[in-house]
Amino acid sequence: MVSRSADSRPGTPAQRWTARAAFLFAAVAAAAPLLFAGVRGALGLLVVGTGGAVVTVAALYWFLTRRGVFRWIACAVAVLAPVVVFALFARGHLLWVVLVSCAAAALALICARAALLGDRAPASPVEYPAPPPRRPFLIMNPHSGGGKVAKFELRRRAEEFGAEVVLLEGPDTVDVAALARRAVTEGADLLGVAGGDGTQALVAGIAAENDVPFLVISAGTRNHFALDLGLDRTDPTTCLDALRDGVEIHVDLGRINGRPFVNNASFGVYAEIVRSPAYREDKAATVLRLLPDLLAGDTGARLDARLGDTAVAGPQAILVSNNPYGSSDLAGLSRRDRLDRGVLGAVAVSVANTREAVGLLRRTRSHGLTQRTATEAIISADPPQIHVGVDGESLLLDTPVRCVAEPGVLRVRVPTTRPGTRTPAPVLDWIRLRSLAGIRDTRAAPAYRPGRS
Repeated sequence: MVSRSADSRPGTPAQRWTARAAFLFAAVAAAAPLLFAGVRGALGLLVVGTGGAVVTVAALYWFLTRRGVFRWIACAVAVLAPVVVFALFARGHLLWVVLVSCAAAALALICARAALLGDRAPASPVEYPAPPPRRPFLIMNPHSGGGKVAKFELRRRAEEFGAEVVLLEGPDTVDVAALARRAVTEGADLLGVAGGDGTQALVAGIAAENDVPFLVISAGTRNHFALDLGLDRTDPTTCLDALRDGVEIHVDLGRINGRPFVNNASFGVYAEIVRSPAYREDKAATVLRLLPDLLAGDTGARLDARLGDTAVAGPQAILVSNNPYGSSDLAGLSRRDRLDRGVLGAVAVSVANTREAVGLLRRTRSHGLTQRTATEAIISADPPQIHVGVDGESLLLDTPVRCVAEPGVLRVRVPTTRPGTRTPAPVLDWIRLRSLAGIRDTRAAPAYRPGRS
C-alpha cells in the first residue's frame, strides 16, 4: 500500500489559482530588478538594501545598549539609514523599481497565506452544553481597567442573574484565592472574575482544583485571556450572558512553581524592568534607563533554561506561555489560536552583541533566538530567588523555576453568542504551496525495478 504525502493533498480550485498567483507575483518581485535595472543594478539594489537594514538594526541595538551622547548618535543613524537608502535609490532612478518589487512581494505573501489558509482547521474549541449555574460567585476589582466595573454596572447586572458578588475593597478582600476557596466550600457552583489577568489566574486555579466552571469577565486593561477565549473585550457585560445562555470549553492552565497562570511568565529583561517602581509612572524612560545594564549582563541574574529537550545557556529574556503564541510574536503581545493543545510555548532570546542582534533578522536561523513547544520549562539561576513577570505581575520565586502545562483542567463558561477567535495566519510552506499550484518536482525519483534490491 502506498501512502500519500501530506503535501499531495488536493486543494480547492480557489486554493489552486491563489497559489499560482503567489508564484507569479514572487517571480515578478525577483525579475523586476533584473529586467529594469540590469544585473549590476539589481546587485546594487540588493547590496544597498541589505546594508541599510543591517545598519538600522545595529544602530537600534546601540541605542538600547548605550547611554549619553552615543545613544542619541545611534538613534540618529537608525533614522537616517533608511532615508539614505531611499535617496540612493531615487538618485539612481531605481526607486520605482524597488516599489514595484516590494508591491509584488507583498502580493505574493498575501496570496500564499490565502492559499494555505484553506488547509487550516477551525480554531474554535469543542463546546459542551452546560445548564445555568445555581449559585454563581463573582469577584470584581473596581479599580481594574480604569473602573470598568462601575462604568458598565457589572455588579448590578450580575446580581440580576442571581450571582453573589464581592468587590475587592478593604483588607478583608486581599486574599483572592481564599475568597474563592471559601465560596466553593459554601456551595458555589461557578467562580468568576471581573479584573486583570493576574486575578483571573488565581481564581482559575481554584476553579480547576475543585472542578467547577470558571467565568471570565473582560474588565481588565488588556484582557489577553479574554481575547484568546473569543470574548468581547469592548463590552464586558456580554460575558455575563454566559450565566443565562452559555456553553463550556475546556482549556489548559499553566503552573509556575505551583502557581497558576493563564497567559505567560517572563524572565530576564522584561521581568527586571516590570519590578522597578518607576515602571508604572514612566514606562519608556524606565526601559531606556535599565536596558543597557540588563542587556550587558551587569544587573539581573544569569539565567539558564531547559525548554523541553533543548538547553539554552545565558539568555537575556525568556517567555513561557500557556500554549504558544503566533510564530511572528516574540513578546506575548499578540494572540494564541488555541488554548487546548496541552503544551507550553517557549521563546528565549540571547543577544550579547551587535552581530547577534543583526542575526535576529534571520529569525529562526539565528543563534540568538530559540522557539520551542514543550510540556515543561525549567529556568535556573545562581540566586536562590529571581523576579518573574507572571500575567503582568512581578513575583519573587524560588529557583529553579518550573513551568508545566496542565491540559484541559479549566472548564471555562462562555456565552453561546460571542465574537470568537480568528483563524491564525498560516506558516509559509512553499513545498505545500507548490503542490497546491500543481507545479511538479523536476527531480525524478529513481524508478522501481522488480528483482533489484
